[in-house]
Amino acid sequence: MPEPTDDVDATTTTSHRPTRPSRSSVSWLAPVAVVISLIAVGLAGWALFRPTPSTPAPAAAPQTGDPKTNACDAYRTVSAAVSLQTHADPGAEVQGVAANARLAMAGGATYLLAHLSPATPGDLADAIRGFATGLQDISMNALAGVPNTDPKQAERLSNAEKTNSKIAELCK
Repeated sequence: MPEPTDDVDATTTTSHRPTRPSRSSVSWLAPVAVVISLIAVGLAGWALFRPTPSTPAPAAAPQTGDPKTNACDAYRTVSAAVSLQTHADPGAEVQGVAANARLAMAGGATYLLAHLSPATPGDLADAIRGFATGLQDISMNALAGVPNTDPKQAERLSNAEKTNSKIAELCK
């Protein structure tokens, strides 16, 4: 039997527990976390309540050629799209045809306005703006569930048809 010795092996007395950092080495974490969170809250509040920048909307691509011709070409495109989509054979896809008609009106209004230039003759520009506004009103009300038989919606449709005829005459 081996004799006990006073020399103790260091590996036999050392615990295998991980060492914890001392309190003084982590005491700074809580205040730093609070400061960072306060900065984040401040930035979020600033972003939420700051005034929106007054940058103008991106301009449409510069148009070349005659302003009246450009406006009339855009009108013809929109008029064809709206007519095609509002008179499509619904078949089994009634909802799809209605959605496409509303899309043609809403998108057509934006398209018309994007193709107006400051040099477009005033009477034509005014008629196109009125037509675009009418298309937006019709499509938005249709999306809101207003039927074409509603008196106000029927008036919008009638006014759009009158403006459509006026633009067709101006574009001859």
